[in-house]
Amino acid sequence: MAVVLPAPCLQRAQGTIPASAGIGLRAEHYHEVAETRPTVGWFEAHSENYFGGGGTPLRVLESLRADYPVSLHGVGMSLGSVDPLDERHLTRLKALIMRIEPGLVSEHLSWGSYGGCFHNDLLPLPYTEEALDHFVGRLTRVQEFLGQRLLIENPSSYLEFAHSSLPEWEFLAEATRRSGAGILLDLNNLYVSCRNHRWDTHEYLRGLAGGPIEELHLAGHSQRPMEHGDLLIDTHDGPVCREVWALYVEALTAFGPKPTLIEWDARLPPLAELLVEARTADRHLEARSHALAG
Repeated sequence: MAVVLPAPCLQRAQGTIPASAGIGLRAEHYHEVAETRPTVGWFEAHSENYFGGGGTPLRVLESLRADYPVSLHGVGMSLGSVDPLDERHLTRLKALIMRIEPGLVSEHLSWGSYGGCFHNDLLPLPYTEEALDHFVGRLTRVQEFLGQRLLIENPSSYLEFAHSSLPEWEFLAEATRRSGAGILLDLNNLYVSCRNHRWDTHEYLRGLAGGPIEELHLAGHSQRPMEHGDLLIDTHDGPVCREVWALYVEALTAFGPKPTLIEWDARLPPLAELLVEARTADRHLEARSHALAG
C-alpha cells in the first residue's frame, strides 16, 4: 500500500525531545502513522535507514518531523573499534542531522567492525583504562566532526572480558564525563546484562548517579535455557516485562523524568499496542513529576 503523506507544514515542531514517551518509527507503521498522526510525544528513527538521498523512508521522516520532535539513533558507527572511523558514514549522518534537526542523536558503547569487516551485532568492549582512552578519543573526534553532542547507550552483553578492570557503569560514566557526551540509559539492556553477569542493578544505577542521563529506553527481551541457567537475549520483540518496569520507576526516582522510548524492533505489534506501552510510560513519568512538584 502506498504511503500517502499530508501536505507539509509551514513550520516544524519544536526539536527538543520532551520528558514523555516516544516510539520507534518502523516501515510497517508508515502508512498508519502518516494517516492518523498518533498522540505520542516523539519518534525515534534509526539513522542508517535514512542515509539515502530520497525515497519513501526519508519523505515519511521529514513529514513527521514537521509535527513531532525526532531523535536519531545509530547502530553502525562502531565507536569502540580499532578500525579507522568511517568518514562516509559520518558524512551521511551529518547531512541527515542537518536535514532533520533532531532533538537527540545517540550511538552505542560497542564496536561492530574489524579489518573492514562489519558484524551484524553490537559487540562489547573490554572495560580497561586503555579501551577507555581509545573510546573517548574517537567519541570526541566524532562529536567535533558532526558538530553534535552524542548520547551513548549502555549495551546488552552475554560475555565478559576476563581482564576488564572497570565496572561497565564506571566506564560509561567516565567516557561521557571526559568527552562531554550524554548517556542514553537502556533499562532493558541494564537488566539483561545484570542478570547474565550477576551484576547488581541497584549498584549499576547508583554508579551513574549525577551523570548526564538524558534519555531512557524500555524494551522486551527473551530467555534461552542454558546449561548453567537461563540467558537473557535483548531481542526487542515483546512488551516491557514487570521487572524492567520496576527498574524504570527506580530510575525515574534516581534521575527524574526523562524522554523515554518504547523500543520494539522484531515481531512488531499493531501500532495501537505500541501506544499502550507508551501511555504506561507516560503514567510513570506523570507520577514522578507530581511527586517532585509536591
